[in-house]
Amino acid sequence: MTTLKIPEQKVILCGEYGVGKSSLFRRFTSNMYTTATDRQSTLGLDHYSKRYHVDGKDLKLQLWDTGGMERVASITSSYYKFADAAILVFSLDSPESFNMVSQHLLDIVSYAENAKIYLCGNKSDLKSLIQVTDNDMAAFCEQCQTLVAGTFKSSCKTGEGVNEMFSHIAMQLVESNRSKFELEKLTENNGLQVRHFEDSEDASKCSC
Repeated sequence: MTTLKIPEQKVILCGEYGVGKSSLFRRFTSNMYTTATDRQSTLGLDHYSKRYHVDGKDLKLQLWDTGGMERVASITSSYYKFADAAILVFSLDSPESFNMVSQHLLDIVSYAENAKIYLCGNKSDLKSLIQVTDNDMAAFCEQCQTLVAGTFKSSCKTGEGVNEMFSHIAMQLVESNRSKFELEKLTENNGLQVRHFEDSEDASKCSC
């Protein structure tokens, strides 16, 4: 009996250091929150795949994190290459991190031109400290015209909004790639092989 390969979509986390990208990654991988004092340093790129079932279709989101190396130029090509989606993360209590989102957006457009782009305001649990408003996020998206496919707010500490964000991204990726997935399924059913460039699910880290 033929086992069909589940389509895999590469999703990358982008944003300034300290906005919570690695915390989002840990929420995605194990649904856990780790305090700063308990974290272990990650050297090199880290990625993890999770399976989603959307509208009768199965796919895997392969989430990538820089492991704190976002300022190392040498990671650029391998990190952005073949990305299907990119999440622009900023901290809701940090206008500075929000102001830098446009630079990260430019990087995505330059190095991963086919990626769907999403905006995520993290640390929504810091209610009294929030300085970036919904209006600020809406104005940014309006300036970017059609570049941003969706906006979200999340809290890695409480988990609020995290699963909803990734489920929504999975749904949009299934919809936008429906014809591609159907073609791959038909090809595999006929005994032909389709080459996939990212097929390293067993490897959790790669050094740079």
